[in-house]
Amino acid sequence: MAKPSPTGTYMRVIHRYLGFFLAGIMAVYALSGIVLVFRNTDFLKKEQKHELVVATNLAANQLSQALDMRKLKVTKTEGDIIYFENGSYQSSTGKAEYTTKRLPYVLDKMTKLHKANTNSPLYWLNIFFGVSLLFFVISAFWMFRPTTSVFRKGLYFTLGGIVLTLLLLFV
Repeated sequence: MAKPSPTGTYMRVIHRYLGFFLAGIMAVYALSGIVLVFRNTDFLKKEQKHELVVATNLAANQLSQALDMRKLKVTKTEGDIIYFENGSYQSSTGKAEYTTKRLPYVLDKMTKLHKANTNSPLYWLNIFFGVSLLFFVISAFWMFRPTTSVFRKGLYFTLGGIVLTLLLLFV
């Protein structure tokens, strides 16, 4: 029987222990990814009411900034009250009342981790995780010897996965 190559042995060992190490973060990314599919719906979201006083006589774009609402659109104005989706603003007093819908605390934190970009200190974790997943893809081909039927079947499944991915991307 042929002795396994050192590269194959190292790939299997790193694949195994990196998989164990990343099990928790993979679970978080899996759950938050599923939740993010429904981000444009109210699935699992809870309504929160907000009342606050901001500067008076704000224009719509200034009000959007003051309330930290990127997509604020004025629906109507009656006297000094400006109505927008899910709330209102009284320009003479600066009183704003509105409702938001948010995920429960833990799910909200998980999805923020999933969506971290270079403005977040967590983006290094995302890069590490992405590189680790890429390593899993490559090292999977060292799990079995190329002469075995399991390896050949694995190549068929790989080809099927690539074809399915291309279909989903371009069709």
